[in-house]
Amino acid sequence: MSSRSAWRALHHSAKRRAFQPATPYRCFSCTRRAQDQPKSEQDRMTHFGFTNVPESEKESRVGAVFSSVASSYDTMNDLMSLGIHRLWKDHFVRSLNPGSPLPAGPHRKGWNILDIAGGTGDIAFRMLDHATNINHDIETRVTISDINADMLAEGRKRSVQTPYYNTSRLDFVEANAEHMPHIPDASVDLYTVVFGIRNFTDKQAALNEAFRVLKPGGVFACMEFSKVDNPVFDAIYKRWNFSAIPMIGQLVAGDRDSYQYLVESIERFPSQDEFRGMIQKAGFMIPGKGYENLTGGIAAIHKGIKPVVKA
Repeated sequence: MSSRSAWRALHHSAKRRAFQPATPYRCFSCTRRAQDQPKSEQDRMTHFGFTNVPESEKESRVGAVFSSVASSYDTMNDLMSLGIHRLWKDHFVRSLNPGSPLPAGPHRKGWNILDIAGGTGDIAFRMLDHATNINHDIETRVTISDINADMLAEGRKRSVQTPYYNTSRLDFVEANAEHMPHIPDASVDLYTVVFGIRNFTDKQAALNEAFRVLKPGGVFACMEFSKVDNPVFDAIYKRWNFSAIPMIGQLVAGDRDSYQYLVESIERFPSQDEFRGMIQKAGFMIPGKGYENLTGGIAAIHKGIKPVVKA
């Protein structure tokens, strides 16, 4: 190669190198700071059954499920518990004994009960019946709170057949249990949530709100589908849940997807011990073991007591 050709080749090679894009500068500390920053609410993920979805979407998805099953809510629970949920609910109410005497003091006549996710009135009507017929208390009142308007509409329709319709003893409120600014601090004697808390987006936030609205000495009481404690029974139960219930939902209600979500939501709910820990984290004192298993753990009743602060 001539010296002129060699010079030309070297010159072109240098030009090509000059126009190559430089490797971008990587700031290690900046990258770490970006990774350590909490994700926005829109980016945080949660579960909807076995599917992971953004937290911002779960509320609307759960709402669609319960709007779909509102008119067949009791049938839904009959299917998932083989009808035993009615006995569980009666036992739950008896264990709380609403309407029994409260500690002496001003404004302590009758119980102020907040029933969360209780749109159809199933628990509220039982509470009022027990207070009235067992404890002869006609002052105890229940506020039914639910995030779903269709469930509340079903409860209002059913309340017409009760003695409490259009009285001061029963009220309906559409609200999110994770944030209830309309309910004053320390204003509730008993907070109940039955087969509802597993559908909440932020269960811990709801427990914190329960602690806030309860009076010192007030009781948090939750009944929820839980973990079966016998492996053989658990295998049979899961086979029923995942095979039979969605199929029956399709045949009876024409809605397989909603029933599929409901059985998946049961599977994803924390164990009895894990949920007890969440209740304690909210600030509650735990009486005894903290929970009572029903029918081998298919469901469990959890209770917590807001501590009384001595002056």
